[in-house]
Amino acid sequence: MSGSDVGREGVRGARPGREAPTGAHAGRRRRRRGRGERQMVPDVRFSSYYGKPVLNKPTWKALDIAGYLYLGGLAGASSLLAAGGHATGRPDLARVAKLGAAGAITVSLGALVHDLGRPARFVNMLRVFKPTSPMNLGSWLLAGYAPLTMAAAAADVAGRFRLLGAAATGAAAALGPAVATYTAVLLSDTAVPSWHEGYRELPFVFAGSAASTAAGLALVCAPATQTGPARRTAVLGAALETGAFTLMKRRMGLAAEPFEQGAAHRLLRAAELLTAGGAALAACAGPRRGRGLAVAAGAALLTGSAALRFGVFRAGVASAEDPKYTVVPQRERLRARAG
Repeated sequence: MSGSDVGREGVRGARPGREAPTGAHAGRRRRRRGRGERQMVPDVRFSSYYGKPVLNKPTWKALDIAGYLYLGGLAGASSLLAAGGHATGRPDLARVAKLGAAGAITVSLGALVHDLGRPARFVNMLRVFKPTSPMNLGSWLLAGYAPLTMAAAAADVAGRFRLLGAAATGAAAALGPAVATYTAVLLSDTAVPSWHEGYRELPFVFAGSAASTAAGLALVCAPATQTGPARRTAVLGAALETGAFTLMKRRMGLAAEPFEQGAAHRLLRAAELLTAGGAALAACAGPRRGRGLAVAAGAALLTGSAALRFGVFRAGVASAEDPKYTVVPQRERLRARAG
């Protein structure tokens, strides 16, 4: 019977020469130091039956799904900014946000369908209504939201059907917060440790990231005289994103480790610096400072939000590949309940 185990530090109690792992590493041999004999059974390495991982890592394509997360957030928050610009007499800001929302949600849906393989699979999700399924509710949400953004943008560009355009703008803004954050619920509903354990704060992280992204697009494309709401949104969104993400990592414990390792850590560190820098530049930008500062702030915010989504995606995949992020938290919860 095997005496090895997996813990926070990795494999414990391994007995070289007494335990044989399964899978691709079972036939590997290595020489002992200082002797000519060969070790017939390799060192133990933690794995589950037949070399299979405890969890199957997500098979989603990184570019498609991380892009889908990013563009959905941009679209949802842009709809809110469009409604604000429409209501406060900032037509250029409203137009940029409406076009941004329509374009982002269109590309986002395209990325989702590309990952699914064919459009029929998305349509099939609309054959039922299942309130307990985030994927099903998200599909219905996108099916209702996307036409509203397109109607709002088309009416604004054409300069006709203003009442219809205003109604579509308001309806899209009402759905915007859900569009910006439901993807966080979708990730948290999986068994992937670094996504599932962040279920409390991840929607707030995505909400802040979406707000700063929409503000970044407005800063890049709208006249400086009308970007006041975007500048304030950038600062608030960056503060919400950074604060919620810091709180999430503190609460998650061991499952937060993948956020601090490898490519995910580099992406998330870049996201932190770009978002903080973009928010600082946005606070200083204004009509008298010229467009250069506003464009730099917007570009930093757009890039920082993309780095955040890709970093969160990579960290989740890494946590699914390592069994300790699944096994150890489960054991600790069982011990806590028993105590």
